[in-house]
Formats: sequence, C-alpha cells, structure tokens
Amino acid sequence: MLHNRFSIPARVAGAVSFCIAAAFCTQAGAAGTTNPTSANHPATSASSASAMTANGAKVASSDRKFMEKAAEGGMAEVKLGQLATQKAGSDQVKQFGQRMVDDHSKANEQLKQVASNKGVTLPTELDKSTQREYDKLSKLSGADFDREYMKHMVSDHKKDISEFKSEANKAKDADVKQFASSTLPTLEEHLNLAKSAEQVAKNEGKTQTSSRSTSKTGS
Repeated sequence: MLHNRFSIPARVAGAVSFCIAAAFCTQAGAAGTTNPTSANHPATSASSASAMTANGAKVASSDRKFMEKAAEGGMAEVKLGQLATQKAGSDQVKQFGQRMVDDHSKANEQLKQVASNKGVTLPTELDKSTQREYDKLSKLSGADFDREYMKHMVSDHKKDISEFKSEANKAKDADVKQFASSTLPTLEEHLNLAKSAEQVAKNEGKTQTSSRSTSKTGS
C-alpha cells in the first residue's frame, strides 16, 4: 500500500513535468520562427536606406556640382524656350525656343534618373541670375525679345559646351560621364542653331531701324 500511495503521485508529477516541458519547447519554437521573420523587414529597409546614402556619398563633389548646375541650366532652357514661343517675333526664334523645350525636357529627365540612382537631390527652381534674365525677357516682345534672347542663348550654350566637355573627360562617376558625353552633341547643335537665329534677330532689328528712318525721311 505504501508503494501504491507514492507511485501514483510520482507518475502524475512526471506527466505534469512532461507537459510543462512540451509547452516550453512549443513557445521556444514559435519564438524562434517569428523573430527572424520580424527582424528581416527592418533590416531590409535599413539596408536599402544605407545603400541609398552610400550611393549618394560615393558621388564626387565635382560630379555632384555638375549635376546640380546642369539641372539649373536645363530648367532655364525650358522656361526661356517656352517664353520664346510666346514672345518672339521671328518664326525661326520661335522654332528655336520650341527646340529648347523639347530637347532640354528630355535631357532633364535623363539627369533626374541618374541623380535619383545616386541619391543626389537636384534643385527645382531657377537660380537668381537666371530668374533676373527671365524677368527681363518677359517684359520684351518681337524683335527686341529676339535679339536679347538669342544673344543670351549663344553665350549660354558656349558655357554649357565647355562645362559638358570638361565633365565628359574628367567625371569620376561613369553614369555622370555618360550623361555629359551623350548630351554634348545636342548642345553643340543648339549653339549652331542659336548663332543662325541670332543673325536673323540682328537683321530683323536692322530692318526695323531702316524702316523707321525711311518713314521719317518721307514725312
């Protein structure tokens, strides 16, 4: 009887211990399954953010400055081109303005893609100098607008070509170098078109001056 009194509780205690151990193992297993999964997502996000930061940090300051300046110049060409389609007196100047809108809008999108991949933030507004030029041109029209606009376009594209040539040769980032190289021929074509349109604008001004002189003499 003594044996039975103690053997039954012993078996019960053993069963209880087994259940507790089993429950503990189940919780541990669930925790082991959940933790890696829940930890993976934040780690992935952090990794992506770090990669973006690293990409931006890898861009040399000279390449970054080129991209920022090119973005400002590209915006200026589009906005001034739009103004030319409205204010120009010569059809050739209007056509040149539309060409600026089309070509530089395309180049601007390409530059934005390169900058985005590098984690570089580009300016979204005109610089003060260009804004002053825009304000000045917006007050002109006809032959006066044509002369001032085309004079600015010739000067501006000469500077652009010089900067893009330099970047095409010296850029440290391969993608930035490719952008500069592929855009350069278009800028050179723009300069030739600008010189031709500038000559038309100058002749337009001479014609108007001559007409006014003849009118005064006749009266």
